[in-house]
Amino acid sequence: MAGVSAWVLGAAPAGAAGVEPQTINAIADQGFNHGEVGQTLEYLSDQIGGRMTNSPAMRKAEAYTQQQFKSWGLSNVRLQPFEFGRGWWIEASSVRMVTPRPVMLRAIPIAWTPATTGPVTAPVIVAPLRSPKDFAQWRGKLRGKIVLTSQPTPPRDAVNPAFRRLTDADLSKMNSYQEPNYDPESSERSAERRLFRAQLDAFLAEEGAVASASMSRDDDGKVHGEGSGYQVGQTPKLPSVEIAAEDYRRLARLAKTGEVKLEINSNVHFDDTNTKANNVLADIPGSDPKAGYVMAGAHLDSWVAADGATDNGAGSAVVMEAARILSALHVKPKRTIRFALWAGEEEGLLGSYAYVDQYLAHRPPVDPKYASLGPYFASDSAYPITPLPGFNELQGYFNLDNGSGKVRGIYAEGNFAATPVLKDWLAPFASLGANTVVAEPTGSTDHVFMVKMGLPAFQFIQDPLDYGSTTHHTNLDTFDHVRVDDLRQAAVIMATMLLDAADSDKPLPRNVLPTQPKVTDSFKYPEPNP
Repeated sequence: MAGVSAWVLGAAPAGAAGVEPQTINAIADQGFNHGEVGQTLEYLSDQIGGRMTNSPAMRKAEAYTQQQFKSWGLSNVRLQPFEFGRGWWIEASSVRMVTPRPVMLRAIPIAWTPATTGPVTAPVIVAPLRSPKDFAQWRGKLRGKIVLTSQPTPPRDAVNPAFRRLTDADLSKMNSYQEPNYDPESSERSAERRLFRAQLDAFLAEEGAVASASMSRDDDGKVHGEGSGYQVGQTPKLPSVEIAAEDYRRLARLAKTGEVKLEINSNVHFDDTNTKANNVLADIPGSDPKAGYVMAGAHLDSWVAADGATDNGAGSAVVMEAARILSALHVKPKRTIRFALWAGEEEGLLGSYAYVDQYLAHRPPVDPKYASLGPYFASDSAYPITPLPGFNELQGYFNLDNGSGKVRGIYAEGNFAATPVLKDWLAPFASLGANTVVAEPTGSTDHVFMVKMGLPAFQFIQDPLDYGSTTHHTNLDTFDHVRVDDLRQAAVIMATMLLDAADSDKPLPRNVLPTQPKVTDSFKYPEPNP
């Protein structure tokens, strides 16, 4: 960057606790005054849109992000392929009630369900099906029907604000350590529940149903379209849609009084061009090849009810912006800084698991009965963990995946030894609202498998905004719900903490390598199956 002396951009002096102060100022100037995070996210959201893994849109995103990393001068920009399955995308869809009166309904095809091959019209039947025990009640009653499989539930009062930022009191409540709870029976019950979707599809097909419909879990017209069946050979048999809660309740009420007919037109496509999904990786090389590397990541894939702006185009754009900032400043870190944009996160952290499994450590094979659920749902109880040669090379990982809210701190993930280090590194950003390290863990995103192996991996705390209430996986996840000022703040903090981790004299403390734990409550009786 013109006009900045080389000493300003140097690494921290030997023995220093963090990045040299003038370098922090240069990072802030680059992020706040010359930032591109808004433009990057706008392209991912508006130009490319929802990015289902292995869909044509995701392939465009893979190409775009690689091109951007290369244009910013990063090294070793590459794809890390892993086995995934079928791509899938929506060209057009509509659901309307035709009897007793014509009404367009708010609905979306369920991911990886097949097309209807033109409009399909049939009467509905409300048949709540929650477990295989319910099948007997409906056997012989579903042929030629569109089956509404959800129990109609009443609307809920909206008692919490839809948009909020964290207060000091909120952050204080998060600083409470949660003791581990090892309950393999509970994990098995959860896995059995997740197998039900495929069992339900098979039952409906056997009974001659023409399609199925479920009720959105949210009110206010929100739909999601989450699904499974992406693996080759496990494609659902029936077209299936999710209907907005208000529209679904209307159908259920009308079905109590007379015949109701729906017309479903689901024009969706499978893409079997390549069953390999890809993580996108790029590096800023370190000066010491023996010092290992540090890493930042976010998932590039999304669902397709909308554009995947807050989940997780926002995190991906921040990771890319941190890479751009550090490359623009020509930093020369001791450790390599690696940037990862994960695929397959929405199907169970598949991309980050593939990275762990290829480079860091193995777990034993899981019970074949649960293999279709993926590693997130099937491998928690698999021991022993076998470190690979690259296990000790990863010296720190920072993840961003809770919407577009500003960073308020970081989850320590039970790593007590790392807490004081993280607090020191966050200290310069108190005026930006980011000065909190909390003991509370967080899950369901791409740092999880690293944490489960004792690696120093962390997720940033973010202001929730309207992420959980409005945008998460819904048809409202668009650029309008993004706060670009917050993304600039997040990128500046991420870039600085990456450089802290890359240049510190001592690497971030690790947690212990987990071994088979004892059952936490050995006196607990198993719960009855539903």
